[in-house]
Amino acid sequence: MAEIPDATRTELEAAAFRRLVKHFRERTDVQNLDVMNLAGFCRNCLSKWYRAAATERGIEMSDAEARETIYGMPYDEWKATYQK
Repeated sequence: MAEIPDATRTELEAAAFRRLVKHFRERTDVQNLDVMNLAGFCRNCLSKWYRAAATERGIEMSDAEARETIYGMPYDEWKATYQK
């Protein structure tokens, strides 16, 4: 495989991340517990990693803001609508 420039690698990783978030938003039938049991991480983990990356770059972000980024809506709204 050819060497991928860092900027292109970052673009590919960002695209994969956006696709993962889109997939999680579309698959509201899949509960976090199910994902955690099978994959070892869930939407909440992803939101924590997102917040940590923001913090590393000097961007202030609350847990609620990070979760809304991943869930596409406030977490309490998602729980009330989709959590079983």
